[in-house]
Amino acid sequence: MKASEIKGMTVAEIEEKLVSVRAELQKMKLTHVISPIENPMKIRQTRRDIARLMTILSQKKLTEK
Repeated sequence: MKASEIKGMTVAEIEEKLVSVRAELQKMKLTHVISPIENPMKIRQTRRDIARLMTILSQKKLTEK
């Protein structure tokens, strides 16, 4: 997920996406513990997507005030 895609979203959409991506990360971690997933770099990418979402969300909240 690119930052430009996230910047085009509303605050509510970003919050919804954040919830879904966090749930996806938890599922991937659990799956990886039980049996190694095919591409473990996907976990790192998902963590970075979460950080990107949180950063842009906080920026949008600051500019709204």
